[in-house]
Amino acid sequence: MANPSWNYRLALILLWVTPALWSTNYFVARAAPGHIEAHLLAFLRWFMVFLILFPFAYKELRAAWPLTTFEKKDAVITGAMGMWICGAIVYLAGQTTTALNIGLLYALSPVLIAIASVRFLGERFSPRQSIGVALAMLGMIWIVTKGHPMVLADLEIRPGDLWILMAVVSWAGYSIRMKAVSSRFTPVTRLTVITVGGLFVLLPFTLLEWFVVTDYAVTLEGFSLAVLAALLPGVFSYLAYAFMQKELGAARSGTVLYLGPFYAGLISWLLLNEPPSDFHFVGGAFILLGIFWVSRAPR
Repeated sequence: MANPSWNYRLALILLWVTPALWSTNYFVARAAPGHIEAHLLAFLRWFMVFLILFPFAYKELRAAWPLTTFEKKDAVITGAMGMWICGAIVYLAGQTTTALNIGLLYALSPVLIAIASVRFLGERFSPRQSIGVALAMLGMIWIVTKGHPMVLADLEIRPGDLWILMAVVSWAGYSIRMKAVSSRFTPVTRLTVITVGGLFVLLPFTLLEWFVVTDYAVTLEGFSLAVLAALLPGVFSYLAYAFMQKELGAARSGTVLYLGPFYAGLISWLLLNEPPSDFHFVGGAFILLGIFWVSRAPR
């Protein structure tokens, strides 16, 4: 068995790496319109995740088969929150709202996770960690408002904003449920089971989308985006997040979402030829300082 202290140090490293993997979903969401529909993208993404994980989970699943009724229900509920609402719904939202609104609304998620963790999981959140969360949120706001926080007063509520708000609440619920609901499976096997539950929920919506959408789009580039989404913001990031939750708790792990705008700026620079501005460095400094304070808190 691995040394617990080594696991803890690895979790701290993943605290910085995981949001970089998740942020590739910004690129996927931006490039997807016209190449692949939202629900099909989400379905293909998680079906590929299942194909990747199943060989590693097969022996454990075979030994534990059949699944209990509770495990089946948990897979569907957790899969709906993590793979449908935080997958296809987010892709849909990006079609009718702005990146500014999405960034601001997603910033609510770590706060909700922290509050729920203290309330329902009994996790301790020190004053220094609370200050770290506040600093990270300040940095996030500074980045998404491009150094002009007063634009918050001019935000326009759009249909996509409501979808994103739904995803924010759902991700908080997913995070708390992953920590609160005990499982007899290892993280890989549990994610495999949850992925099947998510696919079960996604399938009817994917078929409905196929019948309803007039100009149904699916191209080779769209399929390539699904592969990218399956690997980086899919398999690797979800397993890393589950590992961090086990070692650091739901509240501290949830703070990785604050690094999203920071890494998104780097991805835009490297992949989309959009160089960072002064506000990226200022906001990034607040975010990094905040995450450092949270991660350095006593275990």
